[in-house]
Amino acid sequence: MDMIDSSLTNIQQVSAHYVGNPVNGESLRLSEAPIDVDNEKVHQLLRTYFLSNFNTPEYNTFTFSNEDFTLNPIYKFALDTFTNPETFHENSVNIARHLYDATQHPNIKAGELYIAFFDSIEVQNMSAEAIGIFKSENKENYLKLSSQFEMSADEGINIKKLDKGCLILNAEKDEGYKVLIVDNINKSDAHFWKHDFLNIKPRSDAYHHTNNFMKLTKQYVEEQLSEEFSVSKADKIDLLNRSMEFFRSNEEFSKSDFEVNVLGNVDVIESFRNYGNDFMGKHNFDVIDHFEISAQAVKRQAKVFKSVLKLDKNFHIYIHGNRELIEKGFDEVTGKHYYKLYFDNES
Repeated sequence: MDMIDSSLTNIQQVSAHYVGNPVNGESLRLSEAPIDVDNEKVHQLLRTYFLSNFNTPEYNTFTFSNEDFTLNPIYKFALDTFTNPETFHENSVNIARHLYDATQHPNIKAGELYIAFFDSIEVQNMSAEAIGIFKSENKENYLKLSSQFEMSADEGINIKKLDKGCLILNAEKDEGYKVLIVDNINKSDAHFWKHDFLNIKPRSDAYHHTNNFMKLTKQYVEEQLSEEFSVSKADKIDLLNRSMEFFRSNEEFSKSDFEVNVLGNVDVIESFRNYGNDFMGKHNFDVIDHFEISAQAVKRQAKVFKSVLKLDKNFHIYIHGNRELIEKGFDEVTGKHYYKLYFDNES
């Protein structure tokens, strides 16, 4: 099921502008009025293009200085538009100008900028007005055969591939709004869309707390654990499996429960705490010892919690259960390591 039900969403207005890269001598071209989206087919395709790439409830919020969100330009333009919808096109121009001014790296691509106003957008279990900001940087070639069997070629947007996007939901205004982003980034502009242009940060919520702690656990097991303790690859996989099971089987996270039930060893717990403090500080994550576990974040992290033991190029062993049923040894005759597996039934 999609996170956003676009079938229930109506696009009230859309304005389009062209934003070049000033560093490369490219221009900013501004339109004089919103574009016509009354055609039902165009309206449907735009909804797909604008909304189909927002797949995870990873909310952000605008950052601010001196307790004044209006010092953030995009927040200010969004607030003005939500308060006075008749200023929509004027603020779309302001957004385009701000994007042009923020484009300060030669590798940032020029492209069309679309700003849309949605009267009601359904996101998970909430409904709210929304402003969308979408940048198209990449075009694809396509062929078209006419009814007279004449072939022509052109280029256009793949409506299933959004290069950069932002949805500002008219919710929790005083906390900096709830903001969703899409950024299929190039490495050269990794900081650009999220920080230089939008100036947002992750919201302090269940999704981010769960996601951050699971990232910490995975990185600790892969990078630090074997440096301090004598552990096999199977032990690492077992620890990752027990971590994943802890998050899947609990609704609330308690760091002390996690340490006792997953890590167990006192020395490992101390090592994990030290590594965690450095990790959270380095990434600017909130240090939270108790929080609600987000099932969506667990599902996302499950894709990268590996349970595969790779042995040379000959074998892959998938470890999902009891670590005690796999035994590692060394055969002196062949000079090779081995694993012994214990099981009841073969299928």
